[in-house]
Amino acid sequence: MIKRNTFLDIFPKWLILLLPLFLITAFSNAQTISGIVTDTQGVTMPGVNILINNSTIGTTTDFDGKYSITVNSSEDVLVFRYLGMVTQEIKVGSQTKINVTMDEDMQTLSELIVVGYGTQDKKAVTGSVSVVGAEEMESRPNSQMGALIQGKVAGVQVQASSGKPSQGISMRIRGTNSINASSEPLYVIDGVPTTDTRSLSPSDIESVSVLKDASAAAIYGAQGANGVVLITTKKGSTDKPTISLDVYGGFSEVWNTQEVLNGEQFRQLMTDMGTTFNDWGSYRERTDWQNEVFQRGFTQNYQMSISGKSNKTNYYVSGGYTDVEGAVRSAEMQRANFKVNLDQEVTNWLKVGTRVNYTDYKDVDVNDNIGVDRGGVLLGTLTTPSIIGIRNPDGSFTTNPLAQAWENPLASTDGIDRGFANKRFLANFYAEATLVEGLKFKTNLGVDHNSSQFRSFKDPFETVDGRAKQGVSVFNQDNNRYFIFDNTLSYDKTIGKNKFNLLAGSVIQKYHWQSSNIERQGFDSDQISTPNAGANIIASSAWASEKANASFIGRANYDFDNKYLLTANIRVDGSSVFGPQNRWGIFPSLSAGWRISEEAFLKSVEQISDLKLRAGWGIVGNDNIAPYSYMARVSKNAPYPFTSSATPGSYPSSVENQKLKWEESEQINIGFDLGLFNDRVELTVDAYQKVTNDLLFDAPLPKSTGYNSAIQNIGSLENKGLEFNLNTVNVDKAVKWTMNMNLSLNRNKVTNLVGQTVLDGYVDVISKDNAIIIEEGLPLGSLYGYSFGGVDPETGNAYYITQNGETTFDPSPEDRKVIGDANPTFIYGFTNNVSYKNFSLSIFFQGSQGNQMLNASRIVTTSMSSPMNQTTDVLRRWQKPGDITDIPRAYPLGSDQTVTNNLISDRFIEDASYLRLKALTFSYNVPSTFLEKINLGSCRLYATGENLFTITNYSGFDPEVNYRGGDNRVMGIDFGTYPQTRTYIFGLNVSF
Repeated sequence: MIKRNTFLDIFPKWLILLLPLFLITAFSNAQTISGIVTDTQGVTMPGVNILINNSTIGTTTDFDGKYSITVNSSEDVLVFRYLGMVTQEIKVGSQTKINVTMDEDMQTLSELIVVGYGTQDKKAVTGSVSVVGAEEMESRPNSQMGALIQGKVAGVQVQASSGKPSQGISMRIRGTNSINASSEPLYVIDGVPTTDTRSLSPSDIESVSVLKDASAAAIYGAQGANGVVLITTKKGSTDKPTISLDVYGGFSEVWNTQEVLNGEQFRQLMTDMGTTFNDWGSYRERTDWQNEVFQRGFTQNYQMSISGKSNKTNYYVSGGYTDVEGAVRSAEMQRANFKVNLDQEVTNWLKVGTRVNYTDYKDVDVNDNIGVDRGGVLLGTLTTPSIIGIRNPDGSFTTNPLAQAWENPLASTDGIDRGFANKRFLANFYAEATLVEGLKFKTNLGVDHNSSQFRSFKDPFETVDGRAKQGVSVFNQDNNRYFIFDNTLSYDKTIGKNKFNLLAGSVIQKYHWQSSNIERQGFDSDQISTPNAGANIIASSAWASEKANASFIGRANYDFDNKYLLTANIRVDGSSVFGPQNRWGIFPSLSAGWRISEEAFLKSVEQISDLKLRAGWGIVGNDNIAPYSYMARVSKNAPYPFTSSATPGSYPSSVENQKLKWEESEQINIGFDLGLFNDRVELTVDAYQKVTNDLLFDAPLPKSTGYNSAIQNIGSLENKGLEFNLNTVNVDKAVKWTMNMNLSLNRNKVTNLVGQTVLDGYVDVISKDNAIIIEEGLPLGSLYGYSFGGVDPETGNAYYITQNGETTFDPSPEDRKVIGDANPTFIYGFTNNVSYKNFSLSIFFQGSQGNQMLNASRIVTTSMSSPMNQTTDVLRRWQKPGDITDIPRAYPLGSDQTVTNNLISDRFIEDASYLRLKALTFSYNVPSTFLEKINLGSCRLYATGENLFTITNYSGFDPEVNYRGGDNRVMGIDFGTYPQTRTYIFGLNVSF
């Protein structure tokens, strides 16, 4: 377990620390300035931002355009800012009243957004790019960046496959693009590619750019097939140092529970199932296992930063600590992070800088996604009889009286001392030289080095498994290193109405993985938990592997008169995972844009502030498979006791395939961007098609070959869809109301698999069968099983519908068919932000419609096939001829009919659509007139609720889960998976 202070222990301390800030007043030679702000028509302007230059002190005009602000010196300069108006700076001098008239800004600077290896004007972008800014990141607290993107970007499905504090976020940009190779996008943090963002604090993020189509992502070539997520961290923004403190704490809880049989109902069910257990009198306790396992979790977070800039130096330094105790017993996560961002102008032609991030991460996982017979905690809460207590008189954990090997769920949460720890150093160092006007050379070295350990100890006394094995100790060690070295040359030139931007460069990447593990049993006591105290070595291994990529990149942007836009990319990639014959791949893209709003026939239409048509085509690659996949490899048997084999020796383990090559995704995108009423209404619509060819597929082989399967380039996969994103400024007066709505539709289909049919998604339920089919013409995530006809009123047995439409009590495997689709018809997000004076409210809904789920948990909890407790659904089971019900009868333990009654079928397929109030945040900004007296720049108090309510027809714990995480092949199965939780957060942001 991780040693910690609870939130309640910490809460009073930081309150006490803040009290002096509100008790100290610092009066100086203050001077109060007041006035009215109007436009050129003399209309007063509410909501104008007024700041003292080079400080964080400011105010806004009220409904009548009036303001009042206190300055410390006559040398202070007031800065007046308002969207669409020219910013004005006025020196105070001896004035006490300053009235301002603001002019409309006809040439407002375009928003710069981060794209691959550079930045670009938002209005000049021709690819499909979405941006999530710092305001979104700061709108609500969360320990993971991915969770803050969920529902905010059209075309991006963020999958939190469980609610564990340690659970990573899986993203799918425009669908699932591969079968065996990863469909996870490439994450690039300040120029360093990575696959895991859990170590990054959202408080450090300035913006996130999502490159969705090939024309935007092709500059990343081999790694861009699944889209690219560019993460830019913060820099200094004010000339004077700014200290910011973010503190929040709160609690979480499981929002949904299941009704299970009480002791009397369980005993009756066991009697109906023919058990001969006669010692019921010894078991009279009433234990609510859900109440014992589900708890009130706590969260606490502290983040402090100091930032600033001068003429030649820009710096941002931060440190933070996050501690989460989950709503399921023993689930924990801790993260300490430290970050330094530094940019230094050495001369007028040379600039150097660094981005350094160090993270110390720890978590304790929960054993879920398996049955109670193998220690599954979530299913254990439902299937452990309530008639037993938690511990026996000798201190050991209790077991099911009818199955002594099945322990209660607390044996898996409290009976195993375990933990995962990771130390990660992620950094890059760069130098940028201006060779001549417009020509820049940039060199960048990035590293990602992380070392992780997993330890687990099950003592020889408390648990059944521990006693049987005389204690079990496991220790795993992983060391991973990654290096990237890129050099680019860029050239910007404007000739009349022609703007050129050219980029060329090279990229070298190297990966190294190293791992070792050991498991020992046979401990004399629980005093020493490390493996060295165990007498018997059960397993031991060590391995290492490497991968290298070399690339050449090029890009050309052309802009004529801000109307006609053209972008071309090319990347040539080489990867060591492929054979010498196909090691190199070429990935080009081309996109164009037409800003119709700049044409003479539309310029006079004042209502249209921007209208741009975009079209793009490109090919991107995927090499995300295991190193050495093209080689014929050899494995070695180990003698007893390392494995069950008693015969040492070697054997061939994989087939050589020198022709193994890149998986390629060809993509087409057409879209438009529309801005109305000075961009108070912004609409973006995109239509796309992605076809992935030469899939890197682990295809089955004939048994005669001596191999089960091999990675081959087989088949193709298609995704096509529509995306809609709408931003509006509904009210912009004393009350401000902005809104974002996005909706995404994606259709996925396997278009070619060379006649192969693959069954996957094995679920260890009663029938022990696969629940997923992968076949030509079907989408990935197709749920597979039998067609349930009902329960026969005369016999109480389940009957099924054959392929011929006939009924049968004993279907054959050939009667199975597609019974559901885990892919949603559409996903959506809807956000409203309302503010009035110093108060603001943010309401964020997120949902998924049309996706189906195999509730494998319900197969277990209604099967009546073993001495497990069941949900109250079985109270309506068939009991006598003539009963009309959907729950078959109870049979004696071990009966074959029990298996037949509980085959994987559409009886257990449920609509997993949901609409969820994902986040509700209410905040209050302390008035600047008060803050000035205590020398504070800003102070914001807020309260946030997450997952406050969910509208769904799904009967399980939560519809937003998947027992195989982000697996491409297996989606839409719930098998005792840790649910999403409801969370309440209270926080404070202060800047000095």
